[in-house]
Amino acid sequence: MELVDKTVVLRKLSELETYQKQIQEFSGITLEVYKADWKTQRIVERTLQMMIETCADIANHIVSDRGMRPPTSYADTFKVLLENAVIDAKLFAVMEKTAKFRNVVVHQYEGVDAEIVIAILKKHLKDFEQYKDAILSYLKSSNT
Repeated sequence: MELVDKTVVLRKLSELETYQKQIQEFSGITLEVYKADWKTQRIVERTLQMMIETCADIANHIVSDRGMRPPTSYADTFKVLLENAVIDAKLFAVMEKTAKFRNVVVHQYEGVDAEIVIAILKKHLKDFEQYKDAILSYLKSSNT
């Protein structure tokens, strides 16, 4: 079994931490202020997108290095981690939702729902911290 390149994963986790600190500035924003300011919308949506993509990059790196089944989508990337006990079911449910949110932001399927963005800012930034902790725990337990 291949070893996970810890250096790459740790660098990605560091990027995630940086984005999290940057977006934290916006966690107190109101829905009205958010809706009225396109610059804030762009910063927040793009930063969330980068955070989610960084999480997926980390997942893909582990999946590839460990020879796990190839994921079929962004959301499936996190399912592969669940199947291999890297993350638990609760964290998978959260990460699956973030992957779907990312698709809306990237592809602008419909307008991004400002209420969802505000909910993420107010209640779900800690989910990225839990993801980071799960990955770090996996790296420790896999002795790579």
